[in-house]
Amino acid sequence: MRSIFIKKNILPVICFIFCIISSAQAQTILTLDQALEIAMEKSPEIRQAKLSLERSQQNLNAEKARLKSHFSLNLTPFSFTRERTFDQRFSDWYDTQMKRSSARFSISQPIKWTDGTLELINRFSWQDHRFEQGPVTGGSTTFNNNLYLSFTQPIFTYNRTKLALKTLRLELENSALFYAIQKLTIERMVNQQFFDVYYRERNLDIAREEFKNNQESYQIIKNKVEAGISAKEELYQAELNLANSRSGVENAQVGLENAMDEFKILLGIPLNERISVTADVSFYQVEVDQERAVENALKHRMELRQREIDIQNSMSSLVETSALNEFKGNVQLSYGLVGTDEEFPKIYDDSDQSQEVSISFEIPLWDWGEKSARIKAAEATLDRQHLNKETERTDIFVGLRKAFRSLKNQLTQIDIAKTNVKNAELTYEINLERYKNGDLTSKDLGYYQNQLSREKLGYIQALISYRLALLDIKIQSLWDFERNRSVVPQI
Repeated sequence: MRSIFIKKNILPVICFIFCIISSAQAQTILTLDQALEIAMEKSPEIRQAKLSLERSQQNLNAEKARLKSHFSLNLTPFSFTRERTFDQRFSDWYDTQMKRSSARFSISQPIKWTDGTLELINRFSWQDHRFEQGPVTGGSTTFNNNLYLSFTQPIFTYNRTKLALKTLRLELENSALFYAIQKLTIERMVNQQFFDVYYRERNLDIAREEFKNNQESYQIIKNKVEAGISAKEELYQAELNLANSRSGVENAQVGLENAMDEFKILLGIPLNERISVTADVSFYQVEVDQERAVENALKHRMELRQREIDIQNSMSSLVETSALNEFKGNVQLSYGLVGTDEEFPKIYDDSDQSQEVSISFEIPLWDWGEKSARIKAAEATLDRQHLNKETERTDIFVGLRKAFRSLKNQLTQIDIAKTNVKNAELTYEINLERYKNGDLTSKDLGYYQNQLSREKLGYIQALISYRLALLDIKIQSLWDFERNRSVVPQI
C-alpha cells in the first residue's frame, strides 16, 4: 500500500517536472544579433525587396541578351495550292497548281551605338508550278536562293536602344538601393521590437517581484490582525494591494505575449515557436561627432542617390516626350545575290545582284498642341524631382539634428532614472521596516512599492531609448560611432 501511495503521488510530480524541462529545452533564447540575422533571411519585407532586385537584374540581363546576335530559322516544308483563275487577255479560265517548299535563315545584330540593325538573310525556295488552259498544259520546276546583307538605320530621332538600356540599369540600381534601405529599416524595426520584448519581459519580472513583496506584506498584516495587533481594515487593504499586483502580473503577461507575436511576424518565424530574448543594456557612453555624421550622411545616404535616379528617369521621359509626333526618317540598304535554276547545283551559274536603297520620312503636320503640353508636363515633373532632392537633403540634415538632441536628452534621462531607482529602493526599504513595526499602513506601503516598480522600469526604458537613439544616428549618418567605422551598404 505504501508503494502504491508513493507511485500515485510521485508520478504526477515527475511528469510535471519533465514537462517543465521539455518546455525549457524547446524555448529558443535570441540575442539581438541572432534576431537580426533571422530577420535578414526570413523577413517578408526583405524577401520582397530581394525579389524586386532579382526582377530588375533579370530585366537588364534580358535587354543585354537582346543586343547580341539573334539567329532564326523559318521553315515551310511543303505547301500545296490549286485554284482556277480568269485570264482577261483571252477571256478564258485556266487552272493552276503550285507545290512549294521554303526556308529563311537570318542573323540579326542590333547596333547599340546607332540604334540600327544589321542583318544577314538567306531565302531558299523550291517550287513546282503547273497550269491547264483548255488543251494547253505547262509548268516549271525551279530552285531559288537569295542571299543578302541588310542595314536599317533610323535618323533624326533619339537612340531608343541606349535609352532603354540606361533606364534598366537605373532601375537595377534603384532596386539595389531599395534593398539596402530596407535592410537598414529592418535593422531599426528589429531593434525597436526586440527591446520592446525585452522591456516587457523585465516588466513582467518586476510585476512578479512586486506580487511577491505584496504576498509577504499580506502575510505580515494577516499575522498582526490575527494577533489583534492591527485593525482588520489593514488586512482588507493588503488584500486589495495583493489583487492589484496579481492583476499587474496578468496584464504584463498579456502585453509580453502580444509584443512577442509581432516580433515573430517581423522575424518571419512561426507563431507557435517559443522564444525569449536576452540583451546587455548596461550603460556606456559613446562619443559622437555631429559634423562628421552630417558630412557622411550627405555623401552616402542612398535616398539622395534615389532622388538623382528619379531626376535621370524624368530626363529620359522628357526625351521620349519630345519625340512625340516628331519628324524622323529611316534609311535602309541591302545588297545580295539571287540565283534561280531548274537544277539545284546550277542555282548560281547565272546569278544576279539584288540591291535596295530607300529613304523614308515621317512628317507630322499638326497635333493641336499635344506635344507642347506633354513636354511642359514632363518638364514640371523634372522640376519636381529636383525639388524632391533638395527637400531630401534638408530632411536628412534636420533628422540628424533631432537625433543628436534626442541622444543628449537620453543621457540626462539615464542619470535621472538611475538616481530615482536608488532613492526608491532606499525609500521602500525604510518604509517596509516602518510597516513591519506597525508605523505604516498597507496602502502607504503599496504606494512605495509601485513607485519602486515604476522607477526600475523607467531606468530600463531610459537605457533602451539611449541604445535606440545611437542606432538612429547610425542609420541616418551611415556611420557606426560605437565601432568608429562606416556602414555604407555594398550595392
